[in-house]
Amino acid sequence: MRSSVVLLLVAIVVVGCGPAAPTATRTGPAPSSPYAALSASPSPSETGTVRLALDWTPNTNHTGFFVAQQDSSYANAGVDLKVLPYSGTAPEALLAAHQADCGISFQDSLTFAVAAGARITSVMAILQHTASEIAVLESSPLDRPRDLDGRTYGGFGYPNEEPTVKYVIQHDGGKGSFKSVTLDNAAYEALFAKRVDFTITFRAWEGVEAAERGIKLRYFAFTDYGFPDFYQVVLACDRDWLDAHGDLARRFVAASVAGFELAARDPDGAAAALVAANRGAFDANANLPRDSARYLANQKLYVDAAGRVGTQTLDQWRGYSGFLYEQGLLVDADGKPLTQPPDYASLFTNDYLP
Repeated sequence: MRSSVVLLLVAIVVVGCGPAAPTATRTGPAPSSPYAALSASPSPSETGTVRLALDWTPNTNHTGFFVAQQDSSYANAGVDLKVLPYSGTAPEALLAAHQADCGISFQDSLTFAVAAGARITSVMAILQHTASEIAVLESSPLDRPRDLDGRTYGGFGYPNEEPTVKYVIQHDGGKGSFKSVTLDNAAYEALFAKRVDFTITFRAWEGVEAAERGIKLRYFAFTDYGFPDFYQVVLACDRDWLDAHGDLARRFVAASVAGFELAARDPDGAAAALVAANRGAFDANANLPRDSARYLANQKLYVDAAGRVGTQTLDQWRGYSGFLYEQGLLVDADGKPLTQPPDYASLFTNDYLP
């Protein structure tokens, strides 16, 4: 689950710079790779550096990047990938301040940032669909969203949470009236301990982890109640960097797409590459990367309806980002709500896909 606060992100974007970028580190190749090289194309004449900002500690939303790095796909494409470890600063803020070239983002976070003036755009959908769902304990009497009226929601402080939950409840015939407490990542444990009645969980990580712990949950998918589907995770890049380094960007995106294609086909191998590239990061739960990778692959979250990785459509960007606008959640550089919808087509591009 994301930990950056959207309102803080907007403030950082508005002033055009944030805290100093974290020290760039490169995750070196593992002693052995689970794959042969993804690309057999000859190395380009020049190697360029790409600074990639993570949104959180390494996890299966990032798998394709580490796969492509581990098996030399980036090296074959003339890409020297520098992974900037998450330090508490939102990737969108680092991109807006030109302290990273590309970064992990989300359809909502990117929309908030662009509305506030950030010159960034999504070049690739990492997760084609939302994997976030409302979760309650399976042992609870809460069988459907309208049962959540009058209950307590454990939230994370994002401005779009309550409107989303309200929408789902109302479209199941409820009033959309509930109590809300902001708990950040403690919301999950609060749900498990019955201190709150429901929360929003990312099924591909926290949901998988709960199942591994033997905690049984009941889920209400947003889209089952008419909510627009959205790109849960995207690869965002600095527009100025794209303009200046178009060829390098295309090589980087192509190698990244190949990495996520393998993650979609071979989740166990991809999880092994993720673990090998981040020694010690998963010692507390060695099975979680594999089980999460399997969930993402089995649910076809990496691929669109045609089985392609990375593609994006205007309809999907207009749907959810339009919801954010209609709710009055998008603000400009002065912190004032937008009076006209954003140019949804500017939020993404497929031009850098292979």
